Amino acid sequence: MKLIKTETGQQAFKARSPLFSARQRTAFIMFDGHKSVEQVLAAATGLGLTPEDVEHMVAHEFLAPAPGETFLAQAHAVQAAAEQTVADSFKAHSAQDRYKEAKPLATKLTAALGLRGFRLNLAVESAGGYEELLALLPKIKDAAGAKACADLERTLTQ
Repeated sequence: MKLIKTETGQQAFKARSPLFSARQRTAFIMFDGHKSVEQVLAAATGLGLTPEDVEHMVAHEFLAPAPGETFLAQAHAVQAAAEQTVADSFKAHSAQDRYKEAKPLATKLTAALGLRGFRLNLAVESAGGYEELLALLPKIKDAAGAKACADLERTLTQ
């Protein structure tokens, strides 16, 4: 399924409508009527674009099927892309991927602790892999608090 920008979508984009999230704004540019939804989702994987984001833009009439495309085909394409994205996320989220995502979060949390978190910050900086960073999670939670560590914990354990 190929989608194009609508006049409504272009106006909302230019007006920086709050109905667009940052990742949706970035992905909106990619919908040119030539790339399929699957291609845009694949290209925007690093942004965190989800099929739900595409559905949101279609529901708000920011995107519409390209000439010759139908809404039924679109619904099928979005559903297929959602299933593929979920399958890919399970495959692609190796321990190394989680480590790469979590280390900056852990560094930020421990650096914000100031002098009382200095040693913990050093331990995070020297963590050379997923297992080492995961082992530091309880200490980080104790020092920074469970609420502050929610994103870190989710990233490490997803």
